[in-house]
Amino acid sequence: MLTLEKFEEAAEKVRQVTQETKLIYSAYYSEATGNRVWFKPENMQRTGAYKVRGAHYKISTLTDEERSRGLITASAGNHAQGVAYAAQKFGTKATIVMPTTTPLIKVERTKAYGADVVLAGGVYDEACEHAYRLADEHGYTFIHPFNDLTVATGQGTIAMEIVQELPLVEYILVPIGGGGLATGVSALAKLLNPNIKVIGVEPAGAACMKASFAAGEVVKLDHANTIADGTAVLEPGDKLFPYLRDNLDDIVTVEDDELIVAFLDMVENHKTVVENSGLLTVAALSHLGVRDKKVVSILSGGNMDVITMSSVVQRGLIMRDRIFTVSVLLPDRPGELVRVAETVANSNGNVIRLDHNQFVCANRNAAVELRLTIEAFGHDHKYQIVQALKDAGLETEIIQTQL
Repeated sequence: MLTLEKFEEAAEKVRQVTQETKLIYSAYYSEATGNRVWFKPENMQRTGAYKVRGAHYKISTLTDEERSRGLITASAGNHAQGVAYAAQKFGTKATIVMPTTTPLIKVERTKAYGADVVLAGGVYDEACEHAYRLADEHGYTFIHPFNDLTVATGQGTIAMEIVQELPLVEYILVPIGGGGLATGVSALAKLLNPNIKVIGVEPAGAACMKASFAAGEVVKLDHANTIADGTAVLEPGDKLFPYLRDNLDDIVTVEDDELIVAFLDMVENHKTVVENSGLLTVAALSHLGVRDKKVVSILSGGNMDVITMSSVVQRGLIMRDRIFTVSVLLPDRPGELVRVAETVANSNGNVIRLDHNQFVCANRNAAVELRLTIEAFGHDHKYQIVQALKDAGLETEIIQTQL
């Protein structure tokens, strides 16, 4: 049972390993959505995510014999670091099985806390199966990343902190992977104030909880396809499902492209890095369909490798028309390239790449092609630049940008 007494006990335990993550008011998203929006920045935890809460509380409830056998878990990264960090605090060996697709930064940070890392499977569910096999083989104590009510109780301490700091909160948005965080947060929020609306948010490419709600029972997806690797779960926790069914007010799904735009917005407007799974609740702000409400979005983690970050930023700039590519046909004669460059410069555009193809036409005097990748201020500015090129008598076509 998820009781108020257990949540209070967990809150005392997790204070030993967590940093205070005070709510951050977002003027940008408040204005954009017509609500009053705060963020709960769990990306600022020592391990970069909320997962240390549930891991530490769970390990604290184990017997000395259970800890002495060594711990094992499966995780896409954040629970891995939480278990590794907590195990280190208890002086216990930990083995972590991670999908082969896990970002390098999460693997390296897990190792840095003293854990042994095993890479197996393409998604969490496959890694979990391998972890269970190792647990049986070596007698390790398994710490499930979500399908455990004790773990969920530790995660739910976030709700206590939110309500303590913002007693009149009306909506809490919480990411869903397997459901541990959503279970703890929704159960405690309803115990503290039944009027709080708790909205779960899933990636559209791995919406196992929404499918389960629709079916009225736990459903396993055939596959997951999302950049939100921390929530790329095929099947939600069966131990958690009854609590979620009773306490979640709705489930919202968001597309990967929405996460990309949310990443760019958070970097530019809040100067903070949030991983794709943590951005689910940011992207979901535009899906609420309410106004003048006090809303808290839980930013579940910030463990994002630089390569992924670079890719997301570039994609976001393209989606926002901050970077675009045009094909310009012009005669192959002196001065034409200068004319193009001056036209772009006079429109306050900035050329960041140029490809010159003399072989687009058999008659070079008739036409050669320039492909210009240009930096702009946004959608309107992009079309001002394109129109300026056309006004200069240049045959111009917007084409797909590839960086």
